[in-house]
Formats: sequence, structure tokens, C-alpha cells
Amino acid sequence: MNPYHIFKFVPLSVLQMLARFVAWVIVKIPSLSIMRTIRINMALVTDTLSERQKRALTKDIIYHQCLTSIESIKSWAMPPEWSIAQIRDVHNKDILLEGLANPNGMLAIVPHLGTWEMMNAWLNQFGSPTIMYKPVEGRFANEFILQGRARLNATLVPTDGSGVKAVFKTLKQGGFSIVLPDHVPDPSGGVVVPFFGVKTLTSTLASKLASKTKCALVGLACIRRTDARGFDIYCYQLDDSALYDRNAEVATHALNQAMEHMINEHCSHYMWGYRRFKRIPNLGNPYRKDKATLAAFIQSHHATADRSNNDLNGYQR
Repeated sequence: MNPYHIFKFVPLSVLQMLARFVAWVIVKIPSLSIMRTIRINMALVTDTLSERQKRALTKDIIYHQCLTSIESIKSWAMPPEWSIAQIRDVHNKDILLEGLANPNGMLAIVPHLGTWEMMNAWLNQFGSPTIMYKPVEGRFANEFILQGRARLNATLVPTDGSGVKAVFKTLKQGGFSIVLPDHVPDPSGGVVVPFFGVKTLTSTLASKLASKTKCALVGLACIRRTDARGFDIYCYQLDDSALYDRNAEVATHALNQAMEHMINEHCSHYMWGYRRFKRIPNLGNPYRKDKATLAAFIQSHHATADRSNNDLNGYQR
């Protein structure tokens, strides 16, 4: 028996309590890698927050990231009906329905924002999406995740050329797919464009699919409710003509700006513990740089960056 199946029998409230304790421990150990990653990301994307505000935001980010991890595991362990029952309200659902009705298909843009795994079962009610899947490390973990997703209507395809062709075919037939476009790609699969004002390697997959198929683009986020009564889904209409530009840099930059808008509404729910900026031109991987080199780059970056693309004021908890 896969040891991960134990999560099927542990109540979500108990798992969330454990996640909160883990978050409390992590915050108490600033030397941990995830804490350093978040501090670097915060330093890169904003210079408008005070140190006190950054500490408060970092605490919230850790809190939500720990909860997202345990909630995702629980959703994989449970049948789809359980995850669907956790969804309370759907904001701007008409945007999603309009996208699904597009004869050119629909591509759901789902950044690492909120508990996106909880949303998968709910979204699969509307059809049979084609989704790219990259195996995770560890046989038991990979089997567990695959079993969880096999319960859905989705068709899983590899993250290679054959997978891209399968997604393209699905869209051309009027179906839909789901893409997490804020992964750090291989150099051959990305272009360097700003993300929160930081020029970094960014995937072109979603932009190329949109340009070639003219499919509908709909942003989706599954956000934990403040009253602890499940999750709300937020739908965003992504209809900027630049998103369909044949120039990959123009389209990908427009997509990054659309994701920034989504993230700014729920900033502390974004996975800032992810090393999103590890391929920055003229710097390389900031998470491996010494303090002096990193500080000099950040100072120079903020001296020249367009602050309008770099504002996390009024972040949502």
C-alpha cells in the first residue's frame, strides 16, 4: 500500500493544523532555504514595502504555502467529489463558460496561485482537458499523484513535443487544456521578458498555443477563504490582443502582466517560495549569489526598473 494513502483518513482540519505548526516552525528558522528564497524574491520584485511589511508578508506566504501543500495532498487522496464539495463560490463564472464555448478551444492559465490542485476536480466537470504532466521524484509520490489525477476526466500527456502536439490537437478540436505558465523553462522553450519588473526566462508555450489556435484564454485561481469554509474560484478574462501576438516576446510579456494582475489580488497566496527568477541575464541564478553581488544587482535593478510593474502594495492575505 502506498504510504501516502494515509492522508485519505486524516481530516482536512487536522492536516491544516499540522501545516500551520510547520509554518510556525519555518518562520522561526530564517536560515532555511525557503525563507531565503522568499526574501530574495521579495527584494527583487518590490522596494516599496518596509522591512516590517516584508516580514509580515513572508509569514503569510509561508502560512499559505504550507496549507496549499497539505491540501493538495489531501485532494489527491480523496475522490473528485470531495474536492468539488470544498468549492464554495465561483467569481465571474460566466467568463469561464464563455471560454469553454469558444469553437477554437480554451486554455486555462493557472499560475502557482492558491490551491490549484483542489480546483482540478471542479474544472474537470466541464469536459476532458488535456494536461501535460511531468513525473515527480520518488516512486511512491509519483504513483500517488498519478492515481489521484487518474480519477479525473483529464488526459495526461508528457511535457515534451508529443505532449505539446496533443494539447494543440485538443484546442483545434474545440477542447480545453490547463497550463501553469510560470514554470522556469529550458532556455530553448522560453524568452527573457519582465515578470514583476524583473527580466527573466519565461515559458513561451501558452503564448505560442494561443497565437496558433486563437483559443480563449481564461485565468483561474483557487483561493482559500478567510472564514476557513473551503475555497473560492476566481475567473479572469484574458483578452488583450497582445496575448495573441506572433512575436513571442510581446505575447509572453503580456501574459506575465496578466498573471501579475491575478497575483496582486492574492499576493500572499502565490508560491513565492519557488525559485522563479533563477535565470536572469547578466546575473544568472540569484539564489546562489553571495550577498554583496545580489545586493548590488537589486540596487541597480530598482534604480532603473519601471516601478509601475513592481508594486505589491495592498497585498491580500
